[in-house]
Parts: sequence; structure tokens; C-alpha cells
Amino acid sequence: GSPPASLPETLGSEAAGVVEEIGAGVEGFAVGDAVFGSTLTGGYAEYTLLPVAITAHKPDALSFADAAVLPVAAATAYDAVRQADLPPGATLLITGAGGGVGVAAVQLARGSGLRVIGTASAGKKEFVESLGAVHVPPGPDLAARVRAVAPDGVDAVLDLVGGDTLRAAAELLVDRTKLFSVADKATVPQLGGAVVVRQRTAAVLDKVAKLVVSGALRPFVTRTFPLERADEALRAVEAGHVQGKIVIEVGA
Repeated sequence: GSPPASLPETLGSEAAGVVEEIGAGVEGFAVGDAVFGSTLTGGYAEYTLLPVAITAHKPDALSFADAAVLPVAAATAYDAVRQADLPPGATLLITGAGGGVGVAAVQLARGSGLRVIGTASAGKKEFVESLGAVHVPPGPDLAARVRAVAPDGVDAVLDLVGGDTLRAAAELLVDRTKLFSVADKATVPQLGGAVVVRQRTAAVLDKVAKLVVSGALRPFVTRTFPLERADEALRAVEAGHVQGKIVIEVGA
């Protein structure tokens, strides 16, 4: 739903910082407030514009770096786990469990009392298992490998990969209404499932922030780069081997 890119474009869809100005009619925020949220004008910058509807106050106990990685990945994971609406003890399969949304989703699902099976590359096996998930390698015959660790099947699937992985995961469900995808909006309805509905509200950001402060959710910021090295940060992400999140820090 985003408009087409108009180059040169400022990247970065989430940010945290201190309010320098507020727009006309804005209530609940003031100059000097520490906030975090989704950006309208890109986060790789000294200044950016945040819409009130998707901006929350940053708790004092939450660092700016940790707050900056919550609006997209963690909030998406929060919405997805809520949408799955599984009772404690149920089994959730998460494809792409080693990525930004996946890492948050595993933690939130485990915190809700769910058994989690996560697909991730071999290099992220120990990391995914440290979050409390049962690791399963991705690739051909995925359904058979999942059945080997969950002979009674899975109760829901959260897909963060799409394509053939989504199709293979769908085979594991009796009830396709419990098939949800963030990655493949075109295919999931064809399989009887649904796209994860993003709430995109300040209320969700508040809840996610409180989970981090309480220790129930770890953002896993593993590397930071100064703004002038944003190209290196992007290359690190594109390499596909990053565990956790990368943050670009803007100096005062």
C-alpha cells in the first residue's frame, strides 16, 4: 500500500528520538518528549516526521535503540500472535523464526503459553532454540520435518517467508483459517488463510514497550551503526546472517 519510491528516498520506517516540533492541533505530545513510532519521511535522518496515531511515549527504562526497533517487527509480531488467538498449550509454527518479526513472535507466543516450532537457517538454530522454540530447517519436505517433531500436528501457522514455504506449511493445518501470513498477501487467501492485520496504533506500541520493560520481550539489538555508515548497515542486513536487529544511530 505504500506509494512508489521517488529517488533519492530516505529509508527507515521506524524511529525513536526527542520531539523538536509538534503540528497544529496535536495533543498528548510536547517538545522535549522522548517518543518512538513509524515514520512518514524516513528514519535515516537527523529529523523525521511521525504521525500521532502511530507514535508512543518512550518509557524511561527503555533505551532509544531498543525503542527504535519496536514499531514494525515487534508490533507486527504482537498483532499476529493476537490474531492467531490460540489457547495455552497449543502449537504454533512460525516460518522465518530467525528474522526480526519471527524473533519477537517466538517470544510473545512462548509468553502466552504456546509451544512454538520455528523454521530458520542452520546458522540460527541455537539462537531460535534459546528463545524457546523447536528448530526445524527450512527447504524441501518441510511438512515432513515438522510432523516429525509435532506428530499431533500444529494448531496455527504464522508465515514470514511466503511462496513454497507458505504452501508447505498450509499442508499441516486441518483448519486453514488458522493460517496467517505477513510475507505473501497474494497466496495466503488462495490457501484459505488470511493476511496478518496490522493495528498500527499507539496503544499497541505502548503494550509492546511495556513488555520490553518487564523483560517479557527482548528486542535483541545486536549491532549499531552511525548514520554516515548506513550503507554498511544495509549490507549487513542483506547478507541474511544478522541475529536480532541493527540500529542506525544519529548523533546529536
